[in-house]
Amino acid sequence: MRSLPIVKTGRETSSALSPVLTIGGLQMAQDTYHVPVFETEIVDLLAGQPAGVIVDATVGGGGHADLILRAAPQLRILGIDRDPDARATALARLSPYGDRFRVADATFADLASVLATHADFVGNSPVVGVLMDLGVSSHQLDDATRGFSFRADAPLDMRMDPTRGETAAQYLARVDVHEFVRVLRLNGEQRFAGAIARTVLDAQPQTTGELAAAVERAVPAAARRRGHVATRVFQALRVEVNGEDEQLARGLEAALDALSIGGLLVVVSYHSGEDRAVKAYFHEAATGGCRCPVELGCVCGAVPRASVARASATLATALEIARNPRSRSARLRVAKKVAP
Repeated sequence: MRSLPIVKTGRETSSALSPVLTIGGLQMAQDTYHVPVFETEIVDLLAGQPAGVIVDATVGGGGHADLILRAAPQLRILGIDRDPDARATALARLSPYGDRFRVADATFADLASVLATHADFVGNSPVVGVLMDLGVSSHQLDDATRGFSFRADAPLDMRMDPTRGETAAQYLARVDVHEFVRVLRLNGEQRFAGAIARTVLDAQPQTTGELAAAVERAVPAAARRRGHVATRVFQALRVEVNGEDEQLARGLEAALDALSIGGLLVVVSYHSGEDRAVKAYFHEAATGGCRCPVELGCVCGAVPRASVARASATLATALEIARNPRSRSARLRVAKKVAP
């Protein structure tokens, strides 16, 4: 297992910017912005890549980037994030790495244009890895003012970039009941989607508390599952407000296009819809889109673009879940770009 360099201070053991937690002999960075998942697995994958550029397409607070830059002096990282808080945090955290790190205000769907805009940073170096850590960050969930969580009453916002686009409250003010039912069902709210959609749209909630209360009115107490009854509704709204499904489809394609041969596309997803989309895309890339019967072999001339070492996703260990409960739902998938 790779040993990550650390810096010792007079009172504690730390990385350049974050305290380190030692678990089972492995030193893990404790991130005050967002606790990165699959730290060991992602460092083992990406730090072993040859000299070049890694695109951290959801850089967040820079946790994964910090680990990779410390472990792999041959790599530089171009970070992407649409959240201004995340970009500011990453810049501050990773400033000791100087010109080995840069961050762009964009989404991973715009990866191609980001690489073109930052051609001076990339230079002639190959893109040897792309990391996509999907969904909402711990920081975004914990900051009540962002409106991602029902744990505190706050304006119903939910935008990854709070400076642009419509809020969740504005979305609910314009969407019709049929479209909202479709969105809820896509995100796993099946049985009570109709009742929830009608109750929420009638209520026109302006805060997270009002939205949660509307969902609770729509679902009978006897039918409520484990966890909060509004969890999937909040997820569905967040995905829709931020265009996450379209962003993911465009981002995966842009990432594979950008990678050099042998480059790794590493994706962490947090709900079943995301993971299904990633799995389907990786299968398409690995088969070249071949639909020929297995027993006949491929006769259509499909050309694979990637190889996938394992069909199933990697799950967080019990140790990681104990350290970071939000990793319980995380799924890690990896594809390697191959020559046509």
